[in-house]
Amino acid sequence: MLANNPRAARIPYPAELQAILSIDKAEESRAWLSCWDKIAPNATPVYELPGLAARLGVGSISVKDESARSVLGSFKALGAPIALVRLILRLWPDHQLDPRALFEGRYRELLTHFTVISATDGNHGKGLAAAAQTLGCHCVIVLHANVSAEREQAIAAYGAEIVRIAGNYDESVEEAARLAAANGWHVVSDTSYDGYEAIPRDVMQGYGTIVSELVEQTPSHPDQPAFTHVFLQGGVGGLAAGLASYLWELHGTHRPRFVIVEPTQADCLYQSSLAGHAARATGSVDSVMAGLACGETSPLAWKFLRPCIDDFMTISDDDAVRAMRVLASGIEGDPPIVAGESGVAGLAGLTVLMQNPDVARKVGLDNTSRVLLISTEGATAPATYRELVGETAESVLERQLAWHSRAVA
Repeated sequence: MLANNPRAARIPYPAELQAILSIDKAEESRAWLSCWDKIAPNATPVYELPGLAARLGVGSISVKDESARSVLGSFKALGAPIALVRLILRLWPDHQLDPRALFEGRYRELLTHFTVISATDGNHGKGLAAAAQTLGCHCVIVLHANVSAEREQAIAAYGAEIVRIAGNYDESVEEAARLAAANGWHVVSDTSYDGYEAIPRDVMQGYGTIVSELVEQTPSHPDQPAFTHVFLQGGVGGLAAGLASYLWELHGTHRPRFVIVEPTQADCLYQSSLAGHAARATGSVDSVMAGLACGETSPLAWKFLRPCIDDFMTISDDDAVRAMRVLASGIEGDPPIVAGESGVAGLAGLTVLMQNPDVARKVGLDNTSRVLLISTEGATAPATYRELVGETAESVLERQLAWHSRAVA
């Protein structure tokens, strides 16, 4: 389903939003993250897919591949660590702590008895656990019933204490808040709620690293963005807000058209677009797109999405699985790409739109459109990836390496 957002505006980036999320803060976050050994020293690649663009009928398709961001396998390696560091800086203002030294683990003694907690579908929890392990504090992660044992093991590998509940993601958020209040722990969540906005804001600032790199990799003029359309994953809205706000501040009234894609059964942002305010999903929330299986919109993220996201749409799990296979295959000379279930949402949405010319026209898509997709994760659950794609991630990467060799030959 597709909903055009009548509240989307072509105006300069508002000062009240810039006070919350800004290019300057995103650049600061990127500089701090460069000191963490869990982050790759180089920018993640941007792949051009001319074969797929021709097949779908658009001018170009570019994919920024966040699977190469970190050993953690997804873009979430950018958000939780920055939020944790900024929280520590606020809690110990008199210690004049150096953020870069925190990422180097030089304040471990200070943080020995400091505990953070969060609910997660997988990737945010893994990012927080890895950051806590580096900095030297304790981490508790609450997992709901639909998080796989494979994802649990990946989080526990970074030293986190795991708490399992029988409910869904939103109930795991509630349990994390309860445990924090009972034990004097600190919640480091990527979704906001009443009275809790500072940390989700910091998480979104970390995500700005993606666009900071992208601007360097795909030069453009403020009045002429490199892309006409940017497809963004849904979830609670944090990634979309972090990336769209940067491009909105950079390009102002000339910003690209933003399209948010989420699972049909986890349609909280789609429902928010219909209601005009942060709303809940109408479906079961359970989805193969685990990172997007969220039932409630982040009110903080909605402050940014409401005035700048042009279109909201939903896709089926089958749409996502087909998109995983398409990227893995490497169509007509395109590079094969390992993209996880949530990472392919943008491509799945674009594909669905281009299958219906009338709907595509409503989103302004045609053979001149320059489309940006963010592949937000690799095979963060390798067994699931193999089951869905019919090939291991290692095999796809071997073919990608062969593609690189031919490209430079």
